[in-house]
Amino acid sequence: MGKDSEIKHKIVQTYAEDIVNVIENNKEGLIKKIIHGEEEHEIEKRNLSPESKKNKFFMFASLILIFVALTTLFFFIFTKDNSTVPIEIQFVPIIFVDKSAFFEVKDFRKDKIAQTVLNEVNGTIVKNGGVEGIYLSSAKKVVGLREFISLIKGNFILGNIDFVKDNFLLGVVNGKTKDFFMLIKMRTLPDIFDSLRIWENKMFLDLHGFFAIDISPETNYLLTKEFQNGIVENKNARILYDKDNRILMMYIFADDSSVIITNTPSAVHEIMLRLASSQIKK
Repeated sequence: MGKDSEIKHKIVQTYAEDIVNVIENNKEGLIKKIIHGEEEHEIEKRNLSPESKKNKFFMFASLILIFVALTTLFFFIFTKDNSTVPIEIQFVPIIFVDKSAFFEVKDFRKDKIAQTVLNEVNGTIVKNGGVEGIYLSSAKKVVGLREFISLIKGNFILGNIDFVKDNFLLGVVNGKTKDFFMLIKMRTLPDIFDSLRIWENKMFLDLHGFFAIDISPETNYLLTKEFQNGIVENKNARILYDKDNRILMMYIFADDSSVIITNTPSAVHEIMLRLASSQIKK
């Protein structure tokens, strides 16, 4: 019994001694491992800490991105009605023109509008026999016939837009002379006939500036002079003559849906050719 106890004691003592020897022999390496582990833990803590510069930057950048996203979202929510841009009716010329000119006339008086158009008529550079379209605009929108009559404070009374079109054309035909013209479109001739006959009494007053005619003691009689029946290019016309029997102004029923206002047969001829050409293309 005493021998067995002594052997066990020796075995236990030997195992304990071995553990102590291992620890003592690896003491330096173990301490290094512990220190290295602590250093890595500290680095990890610093990286995860909201106080670190890197994390502060990422947090600040994230807040900015969230703010921008929310601002954009609210902008589209609260301005979706106001930000809608109306689609304007596409501009379609009535006839083929060799050149087009656009003039902003918002807040212009009648005489300034007429002078603007007349300057372009006199200064046109289109080829001989060519046609230049002159378009007026207000607030960057092409002026229609009704707005044009309103701008010049005219006396032409127009009915439903389905009967007399709002799309019209001012321009110049460059021939032997540079001739101003106005082209009006309607559904059928009866839709505009009566309105034109009524307008005759004020047509010269409304349009004289576009034909470079001043109101003076010498021309006052034209304000009350009546238009006469005539034939131009084999079409019915109403013509205003001066006292020397020269044509000052006339309107011609070019076809069942077109009226030309001008002052020379040559201008009527060119516009009618282009009307016929546009109808063939359609």
